Amino acid sequence: MASLYSFLTYSMVILASLFLARAQLDPHFYDKLCPEALPTIRMMVEQAVAREPRMGASLLRLHFHDCFVNGCDGSILLDDTPTFTGEKTAAPNNNSVRGFDVVDSIKAAVNTACKGNVVSCADILAVAARDSVVALGGPSYEVQVGRRDSRTASRDAANNNIPAPTLNFSALLSNFQSHGLSMKDLVVLSGGHTIGQARCTNFRSRLYNETATIDATLASALKPVCPISGGDNNLSPLDQTPTSFDGVYFKGLLQKKGLLHSDQQLFNGDGSGSDGLVLYYGKNPDAFWEDFGVSMLKMGNMSPLTGPVGEIRMDCRKVN
Repeated sequence: MASLYSFLTYSMVILASLFLARAQLDPHFYDKLCPEALPTIRMMVEQAVAREPRMGASLLRLHFHDCFVNGCDGSILLDDTPTFTGEKTAAPNNNSVRGFDVVDSIKAAVNTACKGNVVSCADILAVAARDSVVALGGPSYEVQVGRRDSRTASRDAANNNIPAPTLNFSALLSNFQSHGLSMKDLVVLSGGHTIGQARCTNFRSRLYNETATIDATLASALKPVCPISGGDNNLSPLDQTPTSFDGVYFKGLLQKKGLLHSDQQLFNGDGSGSDGLVLYYGKNPDAFWEDFGVSMLKMGNMSPLTGPVGEIRMDCRKVN
């Protein structure tokens, strides 16, 4: 009897160890399950970015906005239904986040390549973000995968947790720290704004506020694009090279050319806050590239669903 008990106990320990190992994110998660998964995502992202370079920034942003709301679980992709309100209509996302059709196309292509529904939508967002950066000339990094998809989403959490472009430095830092991220992560991940564009409604106040710390020449150039009223959805690039993943974003901050208030808050020029980091990355773009991958992996590991938790959606827009 004792030997049977010992055997059962040993077996339970082994099973628990196997489950815990399986539950961790792993860059090789799909190596045997579906070796064509990641190459298929890369191919689809490359095609999408070639058609529309702006899509690279949009896919990167989808991953960011997903992870900051209850973890990297694909919740941002769920459509509203008559009985369910998801995150797409939250203030930071409504008429702003995009790329959902591209994600749908990637999901369909991956399901075909894998001959089944084995790759989660949350993993597609994480891998597509990396592949978007690479497609626009940025650094590659080894994405950890094995996430599963949530069956729920939270509009309120999206409204409360996604940092707004109007936040001051202390609020930005507090937001990132509440997600287990550091000041360095704040600066590095904000560097993702080296690609993409912003809507007029998100930077108008910078142009017509006499106390705003924005380069006067830049403000004058932007006013025709973003008048004091109207034109809310008119776009302006976040830095001077919006389709190239480089270090120009940080150089712009040093010249008070941050488009968003939250961007310029990273550099005040008085040596406080994150000034030193912005100066460092402005002078060392290679260091930014290296640290960007590290911070992206850290963000991508925020509260993922693994093991038996959640599901793998057949359609990223709705639960199974």
